[in-house]
Amino acid sequence: MIHDSSASPLIFGGAAQSPRAALPVLPPLALYIHIPWCVRKCPYCDFNSHTASPVLPEEEYVDALLADLDQDLHAVYGRELSSIFFGGGTPSLFSAEALGRLLKGVEQRIPFASDIEITLEANPGTFEQEKFRAYRALGINRLSIGIQSFQEEKLKALGRIHNGDEAVRAAGMARQAGFDNFNLDLMHGLPDQSLDDALNDLRQAIALKPTHLSWYQLTLEPNTVFWNQPPTLPEDDTLWDIQEAGQALLAEHGYAQYEVSAYALPGRPARHNLNYWSFGDFIGIGAGAHGKLSHPDGRIVRTWKTRLPKDYLNPAKSFQAGEKALTNEELPFEFLMNALRLTEGVEARLYPERTGLPLESLAEARREAEQSGLLQVEPSRLAATMRGQLFLNDLLQKFLT
Repeated sequence: MIHDSSASPLIFGGAAQSPRAALPVLPPLALYIHIPWCVRKCPYCDFNSHTASPVLPEEEYVDALLADLDQDLHAVYGRELSSIFFGGGTPSLFSAEALGRLLKGVEQRIPFASDIEITLEANPGTFEQEKFRAYRALGINRLSIGIQSFQEEKLKALGRIHNGDEAVRAAGMARQAGFDNFNLDLMHGLPDQSLDDALNDLRQAIALKPTHLSWYQLTLEPNTVFWNQPPTLPEDDTLWDIQEAGQALLAEHGYAQYEVSAYALPGRPARHNLNYWSFGDFIGIGAGAHGKLSHPDGRIVRTWKTRLPKDYLNPAKSFQAGEKALTNEELPFEFLMNALRLTEGVEARLYPERTGLPLESLAEARREAEQSGLLQVEPSRLAATMRGQLFLNDLLQKFLT
């Protein structure tokens, strides 16, 4: 498959910039692989996902992914991958044979770190469970299973195609297949959900002993069925009660909150996501995938790929839909909107290392955020206070120029 990389114009940010310092060391490099098909589109989902046809174009899509990666290789020569994340859509709709050919092709192009983390998003349906052992044999060593709820009426309201029993079995099947590291995705603030409903879901998830829990509130996003036909969601007071009681329950069972909606047992945070939140680098391949790459001369470039699968698979169209070099003015906000999601923030030295800008350039905004009680007064770290975590948008506004 040959794609014309010049078929669509590149978009560059802003006017000429004053030079930034060369980056002393490039950040860790990750790979995000987007597989855009689902059995059915959920009414709350605003991700780039599309209803699958009876037969998926696995072979053609793997060919396209590797050709897409080939066009990004010039920017990462000499580096190794610290993590890979298969996201979607539902990547577990793809066969182990297709994913195996893809992983082999990736490793032939970019060396893997000896302790690479490779995560696959999976649905808990029986069809996907049968593949878990084969996925583990490929070297995939972490699963992220989209449970959302264990309660039948809540799953129906969310448009999910699995049931509560399948959700419970999925965790056991993951462990039996050799996955000692897996995440469960769970939502709260669901239609007509009570505090007891939410805590029962959380207790059931904890009982399955995942190493990681993504526990987040349902939000109504534009361009979704729920946005146009909103369900009845819990009142704000109930949502606050759920959040407080749920966080206490997770902490009681040893799950430390390390990001707004991420909780992990000791030593088990998602390394791929940590790299993302600490302004690491990642290549994005697949329909609609986004990437961010740093260059030794100080340039930091975001890219995004052609969104529709039919266009992505069309040899006459470019894989890359756009590119933007981040400006000096954009970098403080870009760095901090990720780093400040982490409950412990990041070491302050990471800012000049990852942006090429001096830490002193943040001084005025940092002082104002500290005086507002939104940023911790800690010279060696950039971290939100508890109040800052609750009002993260207000905190980030301080760093907009």
